[in-house]
Formats: sequence, structure tokens, C-alpha cells
Amino acid sequence: MADVARLAGVSHQTVSRVINGQSNLRPATRLRVEEAIKQLGYRPNSAARALVTRRSATIGVIGSKSGFWGPSSIHRTVQAAGREAGYFVSSVNVPDLTRAAVADAVDHLRDQGVEGIVLIAANDEALDVARAQEAVGIPVVVVEGSLYQARWTVGVDQAAGAELATQHLLGLGHTEIVHVAGPLAWTEARARLQGWQNAMHAAGLRIAPHLEGDWTAESGYRLGGDLVRRTDVTAVFAANDQMALGLLRALWEAGRSVPGDVSVVGFDDIPEAGFLIPPLTTVRQDFAEVGHRAIEMLRAAIADGGPDGDVPDRLVQPELVVRASTAAPRRSKRKAKA
Repeated sequence: MADVARLAGVSHQTVSRVINGQSNLRPATRLRVEEAIKQLGYRPNSAARALVTRRSATIGVIGSKSGFWGPSSIHRTVQAAGREAGYFVSSVNVPDLTRAAVADAVDHLRDQGVEGIVLIAANDEALDVARAQEAVGIPVVVVEGSLYQARWTVGVDQAAGAELATQHLLGLGHTEIVHVAGPLAWTEARARLQGWQNAMHAAGLRIAPHLEGDWTAESGYRLGGDLVRRTDVTAVFAANDQMALGLLRALWEAGRSVPGDVSVVGFDDIPEAGFLIPPLTTVRQDFAEVGHRAIEMLRAAIADGGPDGDVPDRLVQPELVVRASTAAPRRSKRKAKA
């Protein structure tokens, strides 16, 4: 640090303020110090820094080993955003997001002296653990869980995404739209179910019973085997792309054309979505933005106890990506020709 100070022509304290991210510095001075740090290849001693500041500059991230695209993508983006913000990131992947497993992960991270935790969890048991941490003073930002059951939360507006998907099908002329939901113990699955119901209700249409899968392509395939026997259904909104993929296979095996006989919409926009046959219409989630907002909220929580009340930027808006798996129902096409 003394070498940096000499090269930049500033005091030791000024270098310290730059390293610690303090804002009461002239831009020219900050730039001079940053250039000196880069030129000398200086790296702060994290152990010494923790002793002086009484802060570890370490945060924890808890996720699951499920391997599902959405949670896995968010885990990666949170880790990257944390490192960009200057934190050391310690990650824990639990086999299942049960109350006991998440509580053990929190205790493990607390033993490491983390300043805060990002919990990537979308079920009720994990949310219970997050709320319990408020009493012990460790901020926990919940990502992709209920935006109303924890103090600090960030996530994509799942209900709005489901409404976009359903409204797209309604706009094409579909009236018999079935929803293949995710497991309803997950808050995301419940929000997407609610969004589908909201759109159908707003259109004045009958809301048929939904089908419940488990996020996997296998469950989409299994439920698709039931749907192929229903000639009244002209469109399906699946709660994620994996279940939509299984559904596409079931429809193909039954000789049902997509989108000729049945239109299909997914959710997530996995990398393969645009290369399926046909390319899948889906709802895109901006996982990178979710990761950055989660770290921004955690920094605020660590600094001053976090935001209270409504936080306008806790919601990330989804985007509908229209591809070839959706079209007007055939009866509408016949009417148009007539």
C-alpha cells in the first residue's frame, strides 16, 4: 500500500479510502490511485483488512443441487456479481431446499464470518429460514422466492411473465388453454399458475383444471400423453421449457402438429429453446439482472440494515420471445379463409 501511495503521490489513508470504496475523493485522485494499483499489481491482504475493518468482505450464496436451468443460472450470475462488487463469495449447494438443509447451510456460512447471504430458494421451507435470520442480524436476500414473505427479496415478476404467455395465446385466438404447472410447493410455480389464471379470467374464459409436473422434461412428456387425447385443447402454457420440451415429444409421437393442432409456450428461454422443432415460444428471464440486483440489495442491507417498505427495483420484468411453436388455432384459420 505504501508503494501505491508513493507512485500515485498520495497518502496511505487515501489509498485505503480508494480500496474501501469510499466516495469522498476527487475523481482524478481516485483514478491516479487505481492506475497505480493496476501498474503495481497490488492486492489487498484480506486477513489484515478484516482485522482492521472488522469486516470479512465475504458473502455466502446458498443454492440447490437440482440442476434446473433457472436456479443454476441465477447462482452463476449472483456469484459473478458478488465478485464484481469486490466480495469473496462462498457458495453452498444443498441436496434439497428443506428447512433443516438450509439452516445447516446458513450456520456453515455464519461460521465463516460472512457479512450477508443470498438464498436462491423458491419454496416455503427455505423462506422460513430466511425470515429467522433477521433476528440474529445477518441479512439474507431471497432470490426467486415470494416477493412478500421475506424482508429483502429480488426476482423476476413470475405472474407477469405467465400473463404475457397466456395473453399471447389469447391474442392468437385460442380459448382452450391448458397450463402445465410446476410443483406447487415452489413459489415460482404458484405465481405462474396465478398469472395464467389472471389472464384467462380477464378474458372472461373458463379456467380449466391445471396439470402439475415437477419441472422435468419427463413430467412434461407424461402429462402430454394425457393431453394428446383431448381434441378440445388448442394451446398449452408450460411453466418451464423443460416440461414444454417433453410435451413437444408427446405431441409429435401422437401425430399432433405444433403449432398446427396445438400451440405451445414455455418459460425460461433455455439456450436450446430456439433450436427445438419447432423453435419454442417462451418467456425470457434476465438472470444477469437478477444477480446484480441481488448483490445491490445485499450491499444495502449490510451497510445500513437494508431497505424498508416497498422497494421499486426488486422486480425484474420478463420478456416474451415469440417463435414458431405458436400460431392461430386451425378453426380460426378456416374462418379467415371463409
